[in-house]
Amino acid sequence: MAFDINLKEKVVLITGVSSGIGMGTARQFARAGANVVGCSRKYADSESASSFCTEVEKEGSKALYVQADVTQRKDIDNLVLQTVLKFGRLDIVVSNAGENIFESVEKCDEKRWKYNMQLNLESHWWLSQACKPYLEKNGGGVIILMTSNHAYCTIPGCFPYNLSKSAMTALVQSLAIEWGPLIRSVGVAPGFIDTAGNDTWFESFPDAKAERQRTIELHPVKRIGTVDEVGALCVYLASSYSQFISGTTILMDGGRSALMQDS
Repeated sequence: MAFDINLKEKVVLITGVSSGIGMGTARQFARAGANVVGCSRKYADSESASSFCTEVEKEGSKALYVQADVTQRKDIDNLVLQTVLKFGRLDIVVSNAGENIFESVEKCDEKRWKYNMQLNLESHWWLSQACKPYLEKNGGGVIILMTSNHAYCTIPGCFPYNLSKSAMTALVQSLAIEWGPLIRSVGVAPGFIDTAGNDTWFESFPDAKAERQRTIELHPVKRIGTVDEVGALCVYLASSYSQFISGTTILMDGGRSALMQDS
């Protein structure tokens, strides 16, 4: 018997779908049959919004795009409301929107600190709160929070991003123990994934190509990950095959963290 994940008639809300992991995750949920609601700060008539809808609809699923800034609670409330008005239900939430806020501990100012905490921590809490009544009304559901390998170990100059991502692992636990059994909560912590954001990181070095290759060699799998791989994990975690997974964060970093030192 084939191993099959069928999410037909399910509705998934994914934040940060204009590119990268959000777009890849939307594509994978559509392939599994789910209808997909996505948001980003981009206008509804933008190329990014159009690409999101195209990626979902070409898989035979329905798409809804809502412009939203997840650092604003009113935008989150409207996003959830538009989801329920359009589809009448909500089954799965992938709280993905975020940004690399990299500063040193000494030089990070209060403005950057507050923005980081709003975007990379508080927004995930706010979205979970807004979705909870609808998940419960529908008999239960799954909340997947997108954190990072920086939650577990980091490098100089990545504060306060690493702090917020570490805190998200605790948020996953709190959601699971307070909202279970109807709602499961799982974290996903990607490492180096082939996205525009990581390209920006590589391009900050004098030789971007050489730095990319150096990074690849630090991974036992000898490559970096793809957005579709992250999306596929999210689909699995939202499926019936994962009903015993809750309150934990899954690290997917190609074995990078298994190395005792960079050699």
